[in-house]
Amino acid sequence: MRGREQSPLGLYTIGIAALFLAGFFLLVLFGAGNYRNTVQGQNDNMTNRALRSYLATVIRGYDSVNAIKAEESEYGPALIILDGDSGYALRIYKYEDKLLEDYGPAGSKLNPRNAQTIGKTGLFELKRPSADILAITTDAGCVRLHLRSEGGSAQ
Repeated sequence: MRGREQSPLGLYTIGIAALFLAGFFLLVLFGAGNYRNTVQGQNDNMTNRALRSYLATVIRGYDSVNAIKAEESEYGPALIILDGDSGYALRIYKYEDKLLEDYGPAGSKLNPRNAQTIGKTGLFELKRPSADILAITTDAGCVRLHLRSEGGSAQ
């Protein structure tokens, strides 16, 4: 009897199919990783932009004579934004790597437990490069604002 000879064509076909399948899986794997990194970067950029925009919007909304003050508190620098003649103020400060905001009597102590979290940051600095410029620096970047009110007192 004659023995059956197997053709190597079947093995080549299976090998090429396996190679294409492995290439496809690697492409999907690397593509998913790149997509995840892109989306994470986009989310980080949006979070940073939201934090900077919020700070700028709050200050612009309350920008009036002697309404914006920078003070040193028990938690570090605090931005005090007086609410007209009501005796209350919006206070923005950093506590435990979070930027917090609370609304209370202007002279009262800060209360981080009752404050609302604006965002995460390890850095919160307030500077006055000139009489009408206020620079707020956080991990999200620096917001430089030209105070429109004459005689603003952010120190």
